[in-house]
Amino acid sequence: MWSSLNGMNGLGVGGILPQCIHNGFGLEKFREELTGPEYARRYIRMAQENHVDIELDTMVLELDKSRTLTAVSEGRGLRAYQCKSIILAMGCRERPRGAIGIPGTRPAGIFTAGQAQRLINIEGYMPGQRVVILGSGDIGMIMARRLTLEGAEVKAVVEILPYTSGLIRNEVQCLRDFNIPLLLNHTVAEIHGENRVQGVTIAKVDSSWNPVQGTEERVECDTLLLSVGLIPENELSKMAGISIDPKTGGPYVNELLETNIEGIFSCGNVLHVNDLVDNVSTEGEIAAEGAYVRNRGKRPEKTRTFTLEGDQSIAQIVPQGISGGRSRTIYLRLSKPMDKMTLRIGDVFQKKYPYGRPSEMIRLKIPKKTLDEVDPSVKILKIICEER
Repeated sequence: MWSSLNGMNGLGVGGILPQCIHNGFGLEKFREELTGPEYARRYIRMAQENHVDIELDTMVLELDKSRTLTAVSEGRGLRAYQCKSIILAMGCRERPRGAIGIPGTRPAGIFTAGQAQRLINIEGYMPGQRVVILGSGDIGMIMARRLTLEGAEVKAVVEILPYTSGLIRNEVQCLRDFNIPLLLNHTVAEIHGENRVQGVTIAKVDSSWNPVQGTEERVECDTLLLSVGLIPENELSKMAGISIDPKTGGPYVNELLETNIEGIFSCGNVLHVNDLVDNVSTEGEIAAEGAYVRNRGKRPEKTRTFTLEGDQSIAQIVPQGISGGRSRTIYLRLSKPMDKMTLRIGDVFQKKYPYGRPSEMIRLKIPKKTLDEVDPSVKILKIICEER
């Protein structure tokens, strides 16, 4: 199987990374700035060196709570695997036009940002020449720059929120540095065109995200890109009876990223949407450690367990439950931008931050000492986020 990988230069593995030809990957993991294909290649080599088998062109059809996988491929047909441990790493899918309900016709020229990225970087096709981008997710902003470099005119990046939904570094490097207009508190209110997109109507929105009458403006374009969020791909997880957290769109997990089904683990964007690939790799390592422990027939140490809950300023927490015994690292995402904030766990722990943004994951390490000092009757750890 590795011969086919080598023949394709690794394009068969790596998820979305082979089409992410921009740099910015690996700063935490390798202390280098790599492109997506370079970052993927590092892990491909590790897998080769450790003789990991990879089956390409294979689709998992079913997963049940007894950890039985049913898969199909052209070369090997339909087969089932009985597993001691399973790590779910299916990633995300992009939210399409139908999920956001934009009025108007259904012409050609409407793409998700990731689809347009593949067309340009892998297939070698330009999706259009005059482009409007709805949403300021990271791929949307990166594609604004990519299209500009390829000679297209990006009329505007339109964002319904009062702040960008991607990383601030992408806002600076992809939009400001290329003088691409960013319209906050705006949305696309209508799409025009029959056979091909001819233009869109852009309007301001109110506090309920509804278009404000009288603010409409038509922008002529032949392409509309959608960068309006990612949805963790958890159809197999639900099939296996795994409990899903509505806040993250991914499974409830413990500190080893094990789901409520013993022996099934979840990591990366199928667990929750990450903004850095380095975090995805770290989660994969944690899940692999948990799977290794399960395969050895061991069980986690019997220590105190806590359920984690955030206040109204915290949009999501992963993992949702932890145990004591040692220091634990959790990941938080805020529900709104904040300046000079403090994260606090009762009176036993607090950590200060200069700022916080919903688009940037917060990594919080809770010391063992803190967990040991929590009152024995406490089962739920409430994490409070306060502005200073």
